[in-house]
Amino acid sequence: MQWSAAIMQVLDWNDLQVVLAVARAGQLARAGAAMGVDATTIGRRVRRVEIRLGQTLFEHTRQGQVITEAGEALLAEIETMANAAGRIGDLDGSGDGPTGNLRVSLSEGFGTWFVANLVGEFIAAHPRLSLDLVASSGFLSPSKREADLAVTLSRPRAGPVIAGKLTDYALRLYASQGYSTDRGLPSQPGDLAQGHTLVGYIPDLLYAPELRYLAEFHPGLNAHVRSTSINAQYRLLASGMGIGVLPCFIGDADQSLVRVLPDRSIHRSFWLVTHKETHQLARVKAFKNWLTDAVQTHRKRLLPGPWSTQERGKR
Repeated sequence: MQWSAAIMQVLDWNDLQVVLAVARAGQLARAGAAMGVDATTIGRRVRRVEIRLGQTLFEHTRQGQVITEAGEALLAEIETMANAAGRIGDLDGSGDGPTGNLRVSLSEGFGTWFVANLVGEFIAAHPRLSLDLVASSGFLSPSKREADLAVTLSRPRAGPVIAGKLTDYALRLYASQGYSTDRGLPSQPGDLAQGHTLVGYIPDLLYAPELRYLAEFHPGLNAHVRSTSINAQYRLLASGMGIGVLPCFIGDADQSLVRVLPDRSIHRSFWLVTHKETHQLARVKAFKNWLTDAVQTHRKRLLPGPWSTQERGKR
């Protein structure tokens, strides 16, 4: 199904942006929160477009709004218009840099502990951009236009996307100083299974296989206290709950934590993913370039070397 130019011309661009927001968010309430209006207004504006087109754009389910075939066809037209608007914005001769909204999907830990601590310099350099940092368990998809960029734990195997490795990063075992004093620390990996409380992810709720950490330190290890959130796991470790795996950019940032088995680490990678049709937009290129520079500048936070004897003593 394709919509004629005449039909598209009678639709309000603001209403079409609402349709785009609902398609990306999957729920009226989430779309409303993103646009700063209530869900009732969002629903009314979607219905206005449906009436003018004589088509149902979304099926309403308990989980939210599921786009229909007619909605998919309209969404393709809206995205073409949005991309064109973005390119026009790039041609703005004011010299103040790119404009518009940029949505970036990041893992919870990387978004909270790395990007959020540094992104102020990007915002200061691009005052006409608004930035959405979606830092959560799971990722929005550039291939589905849910995000302009995504930093993922693996390279996408399919879809109209461009992906490249952003950086490797290290992870180690950590515990609080209080836990170390009360329970002692293992001297070898096999000791982790002997009387220690382990903190980690919930196995059947992992959103990426790369999050299976503990068995790489010693086969058969399972967490006793579990969470889907890396930030919750960090809080558990900081409170003295047990021993667990954290990215070094989280664990080393907290002086109350000590490395457990400090000579052992595992490594993962972050991948930077953009859509083929929008990767050349100025706002997308600006963030991609900034983030690439940031991980190079702060490489030691992501891939720290071994602690010196003096540093170990302080911790």
